Amino acid sequence: MNKPYAGGCACGAIRYSIPGEPLFSNHCQCRDCQRESGSGHGSYATFARAGVMVTGEAKHWDMVGDSGNVKTRGFCPRCGVAVYMTFAAMPDIFTIRAASLDEPARYKPQAVTYAARGHGWDHLDPDLVKFEGMPPG
Repeated sequence: MNKPYAGGCACGAIRYSIPGEPLFSNHCQCRDCQRESGSGHGSYATFARAGVMVTGEAKHWDMVGDSGNVKTRGFCPRCGVAVYMTFAAMPDIFTIRAASLDEPARYKPQAVTYAARGHGWDHLDPDLVKFEGMPPG
């Protein structure tokens, strides 16, 4: 059995443990992720939601993505760190911010999404597959 992926916010008030391997790992260059991260992209790992354990009380912020579907970002009300996302249209997945991992070196990005909105100063691995928006589903 593989070691669970574990992590949380900066102050430790929110913690998660996730069995299994990521279904998809990406850097997203959409404007929402740029604004939330304060950089040129957000880095995420997406998992099956089954078996995900979250402790602590997250605050939630809903926003509407380009698809018209609601995505909910969970963040710590104490330290303000964004930790995870869920998607109304995909209730069976759970997405974490790569930097929230206790062992961030376990994060292995597979692709760049919303590359069309990337900035020349945001240098990402040129060998990653790039999608102008979201990958076809």
